[in-house]
Amino acid sequence: MKKVLKALFFIALIAAVVWTFVYLFKKSKPKEKEYAEVEAVIGTIQKKTVITGQINPRDEVAIKPQVSGIISEIYKEAGQMVKKDEVIAMVKIIPDVANLAATESQVKLAKLNLDNVEKSFNRQKALKDKGLIAAEEFENSQLEYEQAKENYNNALDQLNIVKEGISKNASEYTNTSIKSTIDGMILDIPVKVGNSVINANTFNDGTTIATVADMRDMIFEGKMDETEVGRINEGMPMVITIGAMNDRRFDAVLEYIAPKGTSESGAVFFQMKARLIIPDGVNLRAGYSANGEIITEQAVDAIIVPESCIVYSNDSTFVYKDNIKTPVKTGLSDGVNIVVTEGLQSGDKIRGNEIFK
Repeated sequence: MKKVLKALFFIALIAAVVWTFVYLFKKSKPKEKEYAEVEAVIGTIQKKTVITGQINPRDEVAIKPQVSGIISEIYKEAGQMVKKDEVIAMVKIIPDVANLAATESQVKLAKLNLDNVEKSFNRQKALKDKGLIAAEEFENSQLEYEQAKENYNNALDQLNIVKEGISKNASEYTNTSIKSTIDGMILDIPVKVGNSVINANTFNDGTTIATVADMRDMIFEGKMDETEVGRINEGMPMVITIGAMNDRRFDAVLEYIAPKGTSESGAVFFQMKARLIIPDGVNLRAGYSANGEIITEQAVDAIIVPESCIVYSNDSTFVYKDNIKTPVKTGLSDGVNIVVTEGLQSGDKIRGNEIFK
């Protein structure tokens, strides 16, 4: 029995050794690599640059008062449309004490002069009716009387302007009415009834009563890196994506590239503007963040293969066509696919990436 067990043990040991050698031999043999087959196709490759920026009205007008005072009425609110010369708010003038006193004094002097001239005119008229003075002398007296009345009325009008900001003779031109200077939408009214406002002068810009803009004439404003600005020109088409509108895309036309760049964090950027083409029925809001795509280079109807199929050797490029190393010339690449300008035809089969099992 012991001899049988010993024989079985030696047989098993020999079998294990043989199996080990066979396994190691098979493992040491190189595996034949398998590759995917790729077809050269006709297509288009585009190289784009993306610019971040904002959507803004082309012209945004700040409406400021012509006189200093207090806001007494506001007739509009942000978001409403206004026409040119439509009243947005009213300003109540707080007259300057010195100007008011001087103007009231002028009114009193003009009234005294008018009373005196009127008495003289009445005497001259009585003499004229009796035929005691010449017509020319009466006419001079009448002219002096009319001038005195005009001076008095002007003084009263000036007093009314100082007090109320309104001229009785030209009430439609009052400067207490804050009117829109353009047709458009009110973007903001930063004042409230009771706020003090001042007109623009040499010491400050004045208080802004409202901001009005034409929301049908919108532009995309952004900044482009100096490495990209040399590849674009005014008039090139763009595609604008607005994230706040579910990534809606709008066509645009590049209108402006700044002639001078600005340095930011060690890089130079150039401001650019593009005119948006807004479809009917679409309302945009000022200040939307957006991205602009512009095609800097493209190859249309070109032979395209995946760039991973290209083999680089020194300054030459090759592909494996029918397992033969074939030289080719390449063109534009978008990082995934590349244009082959020479060496391949549409429909040619080439070796792709290795297939791992």
